[in-house]
Amino acid sequence: MATRYIPLFLKHSPTPRVENFALLAGIEAAVRGTLISVMPLAVYDAVGSAESTSAAYFIAGLVSLTWGLFVPWGTRFIPRRWMYTLGCCLYFFGLILAVLGETWSLPLALMALAMATATTFVCLNAYILDYIDRGNLGRSQSMQMVFAAGPWALGPLFGVWLRHIWPPLPFIVAGVFVVLLLIVFWILRLGNGKQIARAKGPATNPLAYLGRFFAQPRLIAGWSFAVIRSCGWWVYVVYLPIFCIESGLGDKVGGMVLSATNALLFVSPLVLRMARAVSVRLAVRLSFAACMVAFFCAALFSPLPWLSVAACMVASVLLVVLDVVGGLPFLMAVKPSERTEMSAVYSSFRDVSGIFTPGVAWLVLLVAPLPGIFVAASAAMAMSYFVAGRLHPRLGVARPSRGGSKIP
Repeated sequence: MATRYIPLFLKHSPTPRVENFALLAGIEAAVRGTLISVMPLAVYDAVGSAESTSAAYFIAGLVSLTWGLFVPWGTRFIPRRWMYTLGCCLYFFGLILAVLGETWSLPLALMALAMATATTFVCLNAYILDYIDRGNLGRSQSMQMVFAAGPWALGPLFGVWLRHIWPPLPFIVAGVFVVLLLIVFWILRLGNGKQIARAKGPATNPLAYLGRFFAQPRLIAGWSFAVIRSCGWWVYVVYLPIFCIESGLGDKVGGMVLSATNALLFVSPLVLRMARAVSVRLAVRLSFAACMVAFFCAALFSPLPWLSVAACMVASVLLVVLDVVGGLPFLMAVKPSERTEMSAVYSSFRDVSGIFTPGVAWLVLLVAPLPGIFVAASAAMAMSYFVAGRLHPRLGVARPSRGGSKIP
């Protein structure tokens, strides 16, 4: 009888909203944004050479890719809420290893942090696909960008500043953000998501859903867009600063332009409105085409370094647009029964680009100077432009006759 007096919100978990998922994305961005400019410096100091640093990142990418593909398989045995919690624990483990600052601990920290990112990314996307309808997926993407804009704009400079005060300090601050992330996650009471399949069904072989992925061209296309745009960010974040140093512009220009570009995430809702007005297909094609031209101009103007930097900044603006709308072709093509599995496949784009970009860059540098990497990025954008031409012309356009709702 006493249960009649328990407030309704304590007896039933509220339905998660777009803002709830954006809040989680924003807090995790604070974790990653604080570390993004610190980890390469810390790993380099620990291992002592650029070659060893590249090897550490390459191995971390392989580990993260493998781990991320096995996360859906793991959710058959571990409830999703605990899998997300495990991702936060991996963040803690990686940060503890980073605080130690040893030659052996920093590469292991890099791997643990990569595994943590893959775990939380897979789980968050599965939750979004469970609770957000197709018509609001675009709004969800742009809202996440807005909440993450501040951490990504301030985090890189903030992390370096903390490191100058005391090397372990940025890792301790990132740990505080992880605690906040875990607390907010449990307050939101997301549970294990919507159960489409029987909970006691047989565990699926992780390679089985890869076969289903490769059998669906729309998913392959959407995933390839994510990989190529992520490769573009790798070029912008890693190789543009190196270009600035080699061109005599100094080591601070790269960080400054990265922070300036990340600030554009605040206008992602406006970007979404414009994209939905012209269709996702046209927005994706135009963005890839503009990136292609911008990266090519960066290589063409390399004798004039500031013009190359400006061209790369133009490319980064279009990469922000692709961050907002580039994932929609994949998310809108996922079947409800494959949400968790395909979220794992989609999350692999980060690791694949982290393996692919340094590999291609190494081959390019064997036969060409550093601006040749900008040409390679331009070629990749051109390929995506032509693939995007096969998307449905009305993808992402609201269809009132079928109950579609316009995105505010």
